[in-house]
Amino acid sequence: MTISLILLALGVGFVSGFFGVGGGTILVPTLLYLGFDIKRAIGISVTQMLFSSLYGSYLNHKKGSLVLKEGYLLGIGGFIGALGSGAVVHFFPGKTLSFIFLAIVVFAIYRFFKAPAESDEEEINNKTLLFFIGAGVGLLAISVGVGGSILLTPILVGFLHYNVKKAVSMALFFVIFSSMSGFISLSFYGYIDYFYGFLVGIFSLLGVYFGILTAHKTHAKRHKKLILLLNFVILALIINKIFNQ
Repeated sequence: MTISLILLALGVGFVSGFFGVGGGTILVPTLLYLGFDIKRAIGISVTQMLFSSLYGSYLNHKKGSLVLKEGYLLGIGGFIGALGSGAVVHFFPGKTLSFIFLAIVVFAIYRFFKAPAESDEEEINNKTLLFFIGAGVGLLAISVGVGGSILLTPILVGFLHYNVKKAVSMALFFVIFSSMSGFISLSFYGYIDYFYGFLVGIFSLLGVYFGILTAHKTHAKRHKKLILLLNFVILALIINKIFNQ
């Protein structure tokens, strides 16, 4: 089990860095296949996201692709929203959480498919709007074990007209706040597996490095197509798991 999780961590780290996701979109379904129940998988996922988002955002900032001012507004909203995630996980059955996860992925695919990789329209960066988007995404996403970027990136690109690479960097930065808040909230309710969570988190950092390195060398349109492909793979995995339990 430990070797499997280390290999999984490296792969999830790469996905996290390349796609700007916390890693939960891959990690949660895979942990379910390895025999973890949904709530324990969510706890491990949130712990890993905290590691990958901190390191990944540091690398993005060094490369100049992270806009901190707008990212902080989303992040603070996400932190506040995610504080309620422990209560959601505690009071909702695992099957319901799986269907919520499925709904998030379906929405992401639909909205992202329609949006251009590089919009000609002016970005919408209203401070109040960014804060409340962050809060809503933080509550919903952390409650199903994802950092929020799978939902936030389509919103930034599809509704607020952000460039896909800028949106990916901001979404990963957002995950720092949402996963930190979720970690606190889930710890309170006893849903954090510290050993496996820290194991996966630490080994994912190497993957994050190579993922970000590859992302910065990839054209925006190709990057968008690969993000869509990732979402379709996740959709297939979670549908299969839900209906074969």
